[in-house]
Amino acid sequence: MMTTEDIERKQFELEQQKVALEASRVNTEQQERYFDHQETSMIKEQLDLGDELERIDYLLRGYTLEEGRWVKPNDNRMVVFSDYGVHLIRNTIAWYLNKNILLSNYDEQTILDKMFDFSNDLADTIFMEYEKVFQYPSTEECIKLLEQRIEKRAELTQYAMKLVGKIVDIETIKETKIKEIDTRIEEELEKIKQQVIKEKLKRFLLIMRTVQDAIHSTYLRALHGTERSSLRRHMSVTETKGMGSPQPQQKGGIFPWSRKR
Repeated sequence: MMTTEDIERKQFELEQQKVALEASRVNTEQQERYFDHQETSMIKEQLDLGDELERIDYLLRGYTLEEGRWVKPNDNRMVVFSDYGVHLIRNTIAWYLNKNILLSNYDEQTILDKMFDFSNDLADTIFMEYEKVFQYPSTEECIKLLEQRIEKRAELTQYAMKLVGKIVDIETIKETKIKEIDTRIEEELEKIKQQVIKEKLKRFLLIMRTVQDAIHSTYLRALHGTERSSLRRHMSVTETKGMGSPQPQQKGGIFPWSRKR
């Protein structure tokens, strides 16, 4: 026969079990919330290409990354595209660098066909609108470049004359150089303009290659549904971790005194 002391002891043990079960429930809920947050963050990080689009936008504008911040170019010759050109190329890329592409399922030949069509269509569009796409130098910029060239030519002439023992003021030499091109200044400015554009066209080829590679890499993440499969595996692992470990059950039910001695 159980004594009062035995009953009180059993009741105390029952209360302890209730506390332990409640603590286990709270811990499980916290784990589930943690894994849900981790899963959401992982999916967002994996599918969000906003940072990549922002980086491409800065690069198309000729910016450089210095000490963690984007810096505007000081030399306009480094600016290959006009605002129109930047918007055209960036908006075109935005149609491809998105989660719809990432979560698709393409075979290799389909990707190659799509890249072929994209590359040709982009090149054709830029060719037909090149006067609006590229950043042509202004008249003021061309004049400044012409003045710099005259300055360099004057310095070289002054140095050559110095070697043969002639001392001539550099301003006098510059005036002579200007008189030499006096009747064809407009022609010289046009030459400078075309030379600047040719330099930009050289960089354009490299920029287009990097744009194509960025889109090709996006398609490759969708090769045979790789991205979707990766997300499913992550979600499966997360769900398994969030289930927690089953609590061991004591023999004889929840009431301790119902166990066999």
